Amino acid sequence: MTSKTPYIGPLSPEYALLGLLSQKTAHGYELHQRLRIELGQVWHISQSQTYNILNRLEAQGFITGMLQEQDKLPPRRQFTMTESGRQRFDTWLNSPSGCSVRAIRVEFITRLYFTSAINPELAGQIIDIQEAEIRDGLGRLQNKLETTNEGIFNRLGLELRIRQLESIITWLDECRLVIEPSSSKKWVPTPSQM
Repeated sequence: MTSKTPYIGPLSPEYALLGLLSQKTAHGYELHQRLRIELGQVWHISQSQTYNILNRLEAQGFITGMLQEQDKLPPRRQFTMTESGRQRFDTWLNSPSGCSVRAIRVEFITRLYFTSAINPELAGQIIDIQEAEIRDGLGRLQNKLETTNEGIFNRLGLELRIRQLESIITWLDECRLVIEPSSSKKWVPTPSQM
């Protein structure tokens, strides 16, 4: 019987937890609280899900846990990222997100968060890379819309996806202004962003 390592998709909170552990060792409750406080509008996971993910990451060899004794409290597990966990996280961190609203809202924002924390000078570059990825996807959808003779609802679906990607490009420009404070432009929120 062969044992396969389960696939961890890019839209999985495993990468957010690995990223937090890349910054410092922590126990499960602390990781859950940091995820909730720092990326709570991005990731919505329960504390039990956090512990399940940590157990899975440990079983896969991406993190290790050691029991830590506490005065008058039960021992808790302190987690540390392994070298294979760091390699997995670094590979994910340096890859562009897909061309969907969900990939941008979840994966890209998480990537931008960790890039800004680890190496702020690279934040503008990952925005540029992501914008190029979105523009490529947008071009493919626009071409498909121009050449398709599918029914009206398929066309409506394509038009919606095109408008979503166009709005993401505008949002990426705003991200650039927020993330790169040395930029000569100043971001002014629209009334809907206030």
